[in-house]
Amino acid sequence: MPIVPYMIFNGNCREAVDYYAEVFGTGAPEIMKYGDMQPGEGYELPEDAKDLVMHTALNIYGSEVMFSDGMPGSSVHFGRNINLTIVSDELDKMTNEFNRLAQDGKIVMELQKTFWSPSYGALTDKFGIDWQFSYDDGSYTKS
Repeated sequence: MPIVPYMIFNGNCREAVDYYAEVFGTGAPEIMKYGDMQPGEGYELPEDAKDLVMHTALNIYGSEVMFSDGMPGSSVHFGRNINLTIVSDELDKMTNEFNRLAQDGKIVMELQKTFWSPSYGALTDKFGIDWQFSYDDGSYTKS
C-alpha cells in the first residue's frame, strides 16, 4: 500500500478541501467531523470543535490525500502540518515499523483500537517527521 500524505489545518480544513476538490475536479468528499466521534471517557469535546473536520480525503491524480483540522485545543504549526501515513493490511509488519521509529522518536499516540481502525498510532521520528500508522483489515467501513 502507498504512503499517504496527510495535511492538517487550523480550523479551515473544510475550506481547503473544498478548494482542492474544485481545483482538481474530484467532487465533494465525505467529511467526518469531530462531533461525529464517540465521546471519550473523561474528555468533553468543546462545542465549537464539533463541526471541525476530523478526517476527509480526496483522490488527486490517482493518489489519496488526507486532510483534517488539528485536534481541538491544539494548534498546528505550518511546516509541521503534513504527516506521512502508513495504511497497511499487515499488522505485524506495521507494528514492527511503528516500534522501530518510536525507539529514537516520540510516540504521540500508542497503537490502539479506534472507531476507524483496529490498530492506529502516531509518532514523531528522530528526524522530526510526523507519522501515522493505521491497520486496515477490511472490517471497518467508511460511512
